[in-house]
Amino acid sequence: MRTGSGILHPALTRVIAEAGHTDLVVVTDAGLPIPPGSERIELALRPGLPGFVDVLDAILAEMSVEGATVAEETAAENPELFEALRERLASIGVEPVLVPHLEFKQLSRGARAFVRTGEFTPFANVILHAGVPY
Repeated sequence: MRTGSGILHPALTRVIAEAGHTDLVVVTDAGLPIPPGSERIELALRPGLPGFVDVLDAILAEMSVEGATVAEETAAENPELFEALRERLASIGVEPVLVPHLEFKQLSRGARAFVRTGEFTPFANVILHAGVPY
């Protein structure tokens, strides 16, 4: 669902607009492996730019999200980012499902698109499950 928050990147705007119910969109740090043949939206400019939270905020303002999956290692290895992620998801009524990182990577293989940020902190990844606005 498009809410008009102002994402300027044309491929990201298209993916959000085309996302249907239960489609998966992965927001990643700079290191998550992206399967060959998957749509990659490369936003990374340099280490830390743009940051994961900034990109997540922009996507959540535009996309209807009914669920999220996060690697359970995120809480221990990147607690500040994990808390920021939980707060943002809670603000839209979503509680993240935690899975081991290896399972996270397997689940991500079914994603419609991967949005790579410039984030250089560990386990800064989330699988967003598209919802419907009604």
